[in-house]
Amino acid sequence: MTEPMDAIILKDVVKSFRKRTIRGEYTTFKSELLRWLRGKRQARDASLITALRGINLAIPKGKTVGIIGRNGSGKSTLLKLITGIYTPTSGDLQINGRISALLDLGAGFHPDFSGRENILINGIILGMTRAEVRARMDEIIAFSELGEFIDEPVRTYSSGMYMRLAFAVATHVDPDILIIDEILAVGDEHFSKKSLAKMMDFKRQGKTIVLVTHELGTVERWCDLAAWIDGGYVRRVGKPSEVTAEYREAISLAEAQSAAFTPPALTEGGGALPQVPAATLPSEGPVRIHSVQLTDAQGAPLELLSPEQGVEVRAAFAVDEACEDVDFEVRLQAADGRTLYETSTRRESVVLSRMPSQGVLRFLIERLGVLGGEYSLVVSARSSKGDSSARCVFKVVSEDEDEGVFRPPHRWLVEAGLEAQSGVPCASGTPQRVVVG
Repeated sequence: MTEPMDAIILKDVVKSFRKRTIRGEYTTFKSELLRWLRGKRQARDASLITALRGINLAIPKGKTVGIIGRNGSGKSTLLKLITGIYTPTSGDLQINGRISALLDLGAGFHPDFSGRENILINGIILGMTRAEVRARMDEIIAFSELGEFIDEPVRTYSSGMYMRLAFAVATHVDPDILIIDEILAVGDEHFSKKSLAKMMDFKRQGKTIVLVTHELGTVERWCDLAAWIDGGYVRRVGKPSEVTAEYREAISLAEAQSAAFTPPALTEGGGALPQVPAATLPSEGPVRIHSVQLTDAQGAPLELLSPEQGVEVRAAFAVDEACEDVDFEVRLQAADGRTLYETSTRRESVVLSRMPSQGVLRFLIERLGVLGGEYSLVVSARSSKGDSSARCVFKVVSEDEDEGVFRPPHRWLVEAGLEAQSGVPCASGTPQRVVVG
């Protein structure tokens, strides 16, 4: 029999919850009985809240998948279906492997039992034998760093202690699939780094990880795939940088329209965001940015770049009406949305005279200088009459092992003599080795 390639498979999965509205009046057993006897018992209104509306999603084995979406879009409901807390209203759900989950903080812990006792109980619930849990007990306690508190009732624990214990148990029961729902946000910096190292170890072992988070940078840096849940549907699955870029743009468009646009009635799943082109942001100004493209000096489009490469940013625009105070702005952003560099024609005192009805703005960068990773460039045309923006996403590939964001021009000098450490020239003054970076 062929081993399935996917760890989790959902086909047309729907999850609905029953909502009841009970009459706001006091009743007694006698009055209810009389209504029954008289045939006048009033029915209580019942309706369904549908959180997921036909989910089709396959999560490959050994991959880390990030689930993104607004609050109320159905992300947590999806995880609870996968972990078996909920059952689908309709559709097929297939799980291939042992699942361990970090959902609600402290879920599954008995408040009056000690941390040690809860480790034993949770390990057995997650499919381990008593002997297996006892064999890993010391390792779990050491990872949680609870020390003498491990024998105290968990109701005395802080939220951070709850989280450390829950994470230690979930990651030490040898799961094939690890499910995480935002719980790592409560950890301190030390334990967050430790947790990340553990997760990286999971990835190296070929485990499947499903992560729900609002930290888009984490999805872009850490996940192999991203799935965008919107209004109870899977709106897009694909490369994390592309999915998160489209999600950001949809959020930006929704925010820009909120003042002048009355949104359609929200669905029970949280409503759907408006559809937007992948590279275009809201356009309301007299100067409209149609597209942004990275090219070489000859105008040939570029998608993969090196840190040492020079590029041109070319933004096609059209002028709908006369405007004397237009300011073009260029902003370089990291994958998590952080602004790495920003400038504008106004800041650099660039004079824009006689704007053509349509044209191309060219911004020349002699040396890109950023390290390997995913980036985006946003070009905006701003004026007192409105703004227009567009963006492009690109990737920088580098063989250097530097860390950080940018790579400045530099060189190394190794000189003889201790005096060189304080900036005083050596007696010899002759470098022993020169490495130019």
